[in-house]
Amino acid sequence: MTVPPGPPTEASSSGTPIPPAAANSGAIGAMGLDLQEGRVIPRRQVISWALWDWATQPFNSVILTFVFTALYLTSDTFLDPAVAALGKDDPAYEHAIAQLASGLGWAITIAGILIALLAPVLGQRADVAGRRKVWLGGATAALVLCMLALFFVQGSPAYFVLGVSLIAAGTVFSEIAGVNYNAMLVQVSTRRTVGKVSGLGWGLGYIGGIVALVLVVVATSFDWWGMPTDNGLAFRVIAVGCAIWTLIFAWPVLVYVPEAPPAPGRERVSFWRSYVVLYQDIVALWRNTRPTFWFLLASAVFRDGLAGVFAFGAVIAAVAFHFSSNDVMIFGIAANLLAGVSTIVAGRFDDRFGPRAVILTALGGLVAAGLLVFFLHDSGKLVFWVFGLVLTLFVGPAQAASRSFLARVTPAGRESEIFGLYATTGRAASFLSPMLWSAFILVFGATYWGILGIVIVVAAGLVLMLFVKEPARQ
Repeated sequence: MTVPPGPPTEASSSGTPIPPAAANSGAIGAMGLDLQEGRVIPRRQVISWALWDWATQPFNSVILTFVFTALYLTSDTFLDPAVAALGKDDPAYEHAIAQLASGLGWAITIAGILIALLAPVLGQRADVAGRRKVWLGGATAALVLCMLALFFVQGSPAYFVLGVSLIAAGTVFSEIAGVNYNAMLVQVSTRRTVGKVSGLGWGLGYIGGIVALVLVVVATSFDWWGMPTDNGLAFRVIAVGCAIWTLIFAWPVLVYVPEAPPAPGRERVSFWRSYVVLYQDIVALWRNTRPTFWFLLASAVFRDGLAGVFAFGAVIAAVAFHFSSNDVMIFGIAANLLAGVSTIVAGRFDDRFGPRAVILTALGGLVAAGLLVFFLHDSGKLVFWVFGLVLTLFVGPAQAASRSFLARVTPAGRESEIFGLYATTGRAASFLSPMLWSAFILVFGATYWGILGIVIVVAAGLVLMLFVKEPARQ
């Protein structure tokens, strides 16, 4: 099928096509989605693309959020046995558990710095060479290897550093893969469907998380059918299962979604020279696509708050609200179900009312629910069951609408680079949530104070988003 040519563009000093000056007023031309106008996207391509979210969701839901880190890596399994023997009511025990949560936060902070340095340049090079699928496949394979390696994280304090290091490395590879996956959104949608398609991907991801968590709950309920569970073996097997899941479901996007052609008029340069080109492109964004620039800045902050909800939500449930292991997993199932449904529905609101309206509504809901969880924490588990689940209603729509927003304002041929900047600006601010999480816990000595740190970051992103213009809709 022939794709109609987009509007003519000028070239930046680096050879990068940039839209005309009309972009300064919000009437942006030569966006990647403009080149899709008139195309009928095969349904198989859309489903294959969206399945990658499903394929990699166990890393986010099972490993990073609800099971491996919350129930294993930040549990008393990794405490000095003398401290673990003190019990949950002892202040020294609580402080030691908080230190594990803080250590996880610092590891994720380091991962964020690496992503900030690498994502836009690797995305830029993928655009220029027309190799998005190569980077997507390679980074996904590396993520699978990190999950497999978690099998070797035995239940002993000596293995804590290995565990958080593999979690951090997996986060880096997941984000690098996600840069190219997000860029491919433009290849499988049009301006009229981008919100729905983006929401479908996120929604399938959450539903995939439900299925994975249900499998974990079933295995736990049957006591792993007699399998030994000492030395953290059950959790280590879960990590291997997540790796196999990703292998089974990640391949369709690599087979059925065509590779993007190399970006026209863009010169291949050395890795280090790519940073010079990146600087020139950022200047071009400021001059010619101002809405894109400001959105990258605002989303950097609020997306870090969303990441904080994912990274530390189950830790809050297990440590601050004393959820049992089964409680945490059942909560995760309910949370993913609500998030999946709300995200798919919000994708339709995105196409109708615009992504900015969806983002602002979602961020406002997150701040309100987060504050209720913090101030009512002494009221017991019911608070987190109610308002923690309310939080999940808003996280997915904010994520999906953010991806849709950026796809609408991204210049053609620069999708991976811009989504790399999306990752970088997010990671440039990625120290905020883990830093405030760790700092509030350190100062006040209790895990629930970390909630306030995350809420502050989301609220700051909400304020910044108020100054971002709505992208043009057709």
